[in-house]
Amino acid sequence: MATHAGFIPENPSTNEYAGVLAALRVVVKRCADNSQSFLFETGQETPVTLLRVIEDLGGENVGINLDPANLLMYGKANPVDALDVFGKYVRDVHAKDGEYPVGGRFLGEEKPLGSGRVNFPAFIKKLKTIGYDGPITIEREISGEKQRQDILKAISTLKELIG
Repeated sequence: MATHAGFIPENPSTNEYAGVLAALRVVVKRCADNSQSFLFETGQETPVTLLRVIEDLGGENVGINLDPANLLMYGKANPVDALDVFGKYVRDVHAKDGEYPVGGRFLGEEKPLGSGRVNFPAFIKKLKTIGYDGPITIEREISGEKQRQDILKAISTLKELIG
């Protein structure tokens, strides 16, 4: 199961963090009981916060669904650098591109793969370096012919980068 768990508090000393962790323990245990993994989709938290909550949960069935564009669009991290923090926990990857926010009240804009700030050549190289060999799922959150064209271009780009 991959999901956004909400906005996990950055400060682990707060009651809010303890409450979120308690709720997550219930869900993670249920997933383990069902032989399922629980993956945090990146976006709302910094890489350090995700690493902390995974360490605090301590389950072997816990990992990360890495959406590199979300890290940028929420203004949380550079996705290539984020791999240095939590790379060993990455179990699934989205191929999506985006921009940092340009104002304080809105997310950054999603872009076609290769048109945003995700450095996909460096990102794919770093994934290979950390030994990631799992799925890379193209995600383009628009509809219609433009979505189809962007996905076809993304396939071509990823084939070149992955080899």
